[in-house]
Amino acid sequence: MTWQADILVAGEANGTVLRLDAPISFWGGIDPATATITLAGHPQRGESIAGTILVIPRLIGSSSSSAVLLELCHGGLAPKALILGRRDAILPVGVIVSRQMGWPTIPVLLLSAPPFLSGDRLSVDRNGLVTK
Repeated sequence: MTWQADILVAGEANGTVLRLDAPISFWGGIDPATATITLAGHPQRGESIAGTILVIPRLIGSSSSSAVLLELCHGGLAPKALILGRRDAILPVGVIVSRQMGWPTIPVLLLSAPPFLSGDRLSVDRNGLVTK
């Protein structure tokens, strides 16, 4: 099966989905030193987002979230890709700055009501095509 996503930041990735069951802000919700979800009461608290295809149906905004994602990219702890259920102008900025710094980057895609579940294996291509 394939889905066409809107590209917020182009890139390629393959990996296993971690779908967040509740909204999150990277600022205060993700430890940039370990990529662990730290938000109190979050269903995935204690899980690592590093190396996953991270599916986030809903975010809690914070302009500092881009800085956390930038730190994750720089430290090699970023997800392999982000698939967002709603348009976000903040998280992609962290990836764009990472690219400008010459650090690793990840694709960031927008797909309304992403159907993917934790454990699914996905492939993302540069044109925003997501394959399961």
